[in-house]
Amino acid sequence: MSVFRYGMRYWKKHLPCAIFCQLIGFIGLTIDILLPLLGAMFVDYILNFQGSVKESVFGFLLRYGEPETKELFIVLAAVFGGLVVIREAIIYFRNVLFQCNGLVFENELRDISYKKLVELDSSTVASYNTGDLLTTLSSDIITFKDLYSRVILVLLDGFFVLIVTCVFLALNSAYMLLLPAVIAPVLLFTLKKYMGAAKKVSEDIRNCNAAMNLNVQENINAVRLIRSFANEEFEEKKFDRVNENFRRAYCNQVDVSARYGLFFNIIRQFAYITTIVIGTLMVLNGSFGVGIMTASVTYVLRIMDYLTQISNAGYQIQYSLVSGGRIKEFLERKTKIPEAEAPDKIRSVPNIEVKNISVSEDGKALLRNVSLSIPYGKKVGIMGGTGSGKSVLLKSLVRIYDVSHGCIEMNGEDIRKYELDDLRNEFAYVFQDVFLFSNTIDANIAFYAPHIDKATVMRVAEQAQAGRFIRSLPQGYDTIVGEKGLGLSGGQKQRISIARALLKNAPILVLDDASSALDATTERTLMRTIKENYPDRTILIAAHRVSSVADCDEILYMQDGEVIERGTFKELLAKKGRFAEIYAMQTAEEDNSDADISDAVLEAAGEV
Repeated sequence: MSVFRYGMRYWKKHLPCAIFCQLIGFIGLTIDILLPLLGAMFVDYILNFQGSVKESVFGFLLRYGEPETKELFIVLAAVFGGLVVIREAIIYFRNVLFQCNGLVFENELRDISYKKLVELDSSTVASYNTGDLLTTLSSDIITFKDLYSRVILVLLDGFFVLIVTCVFLALNSAYMLLLPAVIAPVLLFTLKKYMGAAKKVSEDIRNCNAAMNLNVQENINAVRLIRSFANEEFEEKKFDRVNENFRRAYCNQVDVSARYGLFFNIIRQFAYITTIVIGTLMVLNGSFGVGIMTASVTYVLRIMDYLTQISNAGYQIQYSLVSGGRIKEFLERKTKIPEAEAPDKIRSVPNIEVKNISVSEDGKALLRNVSLSIPYGKKVGIMGGTGSGKSVLLKSLVRIYDVSHGCIEMNGEDIRKYELDDLRNEFAYVFQDVFLFSNTIDANIAFYAPHIDKATVMRVAEQAQAGRFIRSLPQGYDTIVGEKGLGLSGGQKQRISIARALLKNAPILVLDDASSALDATTERTLMRTIKENYPDRTILIAAHRVSSVADCDEILYMQDGEVIERGTFKELLAKKGRFAEIYAMQTAEEDNSDADISDAVLEAAGEV
C-alpha cells in the first residue's frame, strides 16, 4: 500500500470538512479570478473609453451609469470593494477551518502513534534509536498532516485556477493561451526532476534531524557521566559533526530550491514580458482593448504563479511522503507480545507454574528449560551473575518476554490467554533500572493510584525505608525530582521505586535487583518490614547478594539461562556448590566492623 493511501485511512473521517473547505475556497478563488475583469472595466469605461461597448462578465453594471461618469465609477468601486471583502472573508473562514481540521487530524495521529509505542514490546521499541522515535512522534506527524490538510488544498487550488483562468483567456483571445501551452511541458519536465531531487534532500534532512535528536537526548541523559569523565570536549566535537551534517542537509535543500526556483522565475519573467508584447501588438492592431489586455497579462502571470505554486507543493509532497513512510513503517510494526483473541480474566489469587520454558531473542537463547512452582504466598529468591537470566525469567511472568518453548500457567491456564493488563495488574514490579518521572516524590509513589490519600503514600514510604530521607528534603513529599530521578542517590531512587510498588498492593511483588544500591542494614530492615506487612503476598527477588534471598522458601541459582542449583538456604550451603562459593566470598569480603552481617544472614535463614 502506498504511503498516501495508508494516510487516507486516518484522514477519511476528516474528508467531508476538507471537501467543504475546498469548495468554499473555489468560490473565493473564482472571485479573485473575476477581479481583473472588473479592473479592465475601470480602464476601458472610466479611463480610456473608446466609444464602443464590448461583452463582459460585468457588462450589466453599465446599466447603473454611463461610461466616463462618476456614477459608473462609484458602482464599479463598490462592486470591486464588496468582492474583495467577500473574498477575504471566505479565505479567512476557509483557512481557519482547514487548519483546525488539520490540527484535529494531527492530534489523532499523534495519539495513535503514542498508543502504538505503548503497545509494542520492549525489544521492538529498543530496535529504534531515541532520535528516530522522537522525530516520528513529533515533526514527522506534523509534516505528514500538512500533506492532507494543506498541500493537497494548495494543489487543487492551483489546478482550479489554471483551468478557470485558461477558460477566461480563451473567451477573450485564444492567442493568449499559446504561451502557457508552450511553457507548460517545459515546466512539467522540470517539476519532475525537481521532485526527484527534493525527495533525496528530504530524506537527508529527516535523517539528520533524527541524529540531532538522538545526540541531544543522549547528552541530556548522560550529563553526569560526561562530566565525571571530563569528556565534554569529545561530546562537543561529536555534536559539532552532527550539527554540521544538519546544516549541510539544509544547505542542499536551499541549493536545490534556489536552482529550480531561479529557473521557474526566469520562465515567469519571460512569460510576463512576452505577454505584454503580444498584448500590446493586439491593442495596436485593434483586436484588444487596453483593459482586456491588462486583464489577460494578469491571467498569464497568474498561470505562471500557480504553476510555481504547484512545483513548490510537489516538493512539499516529497517531504511529507518521506515522513509518512516512517510513520507507516512504525504503525505497521507488529508487537511480539500479542493479546489473546478472546482474553480471559484472572478470578482468584495467582498460583503460577513455570513449565520447562525457554526464551530466545533474535536467535539468542536467554532461558533454557526452566521450571518453577510458585503457589500463592511463596517467597522465591533468584541469584546469578550478570546475564544469567534472572531478569528475563521475571519479565517472562508478565509477558515482557514471551516464551518460545514450554509455558507459564496461572491458575492452570496459559498466561497468554489472559488479557495483558489483567495479567500485569497481578504484579507490582520494581525494575533494576529505576525510572522516576519529573514530578513530585508524592506523585511518583502514587503513580498507580494518582488520587490516593497522602497518608497511604507516607505509610508505604515508611515501609520502603524512604520516609526519613523524604522528610529531610526542603519540600518533603512535594519535592520535584528531575527526569530519571536526577538529584537523588541510587539508594533513594530505589526506595521510592519500592514504595511505588508497595502502594500498588498487588498479589505478587517482584524485586529485580531492587536493593543493590542499599547498604546491608537498610536492606535487611526493608525486607523484614515487607514480610511483616505483606505476609500473604508472593515475593520474587532477583539479587546478587545472598543476604537479599537468604530467608526465601526456595532459592534458584542461574547461569547462562539455566537453573544449575535450587533449594532452601540451608540446602544450597550443604551442596557446597556455586551458591555456597558466592556466600563464602561475600561473607569473607565483609570487614571486621560489619562481621555481624553474616550472622544476620544465618539468623534470617534459621541457622542461629
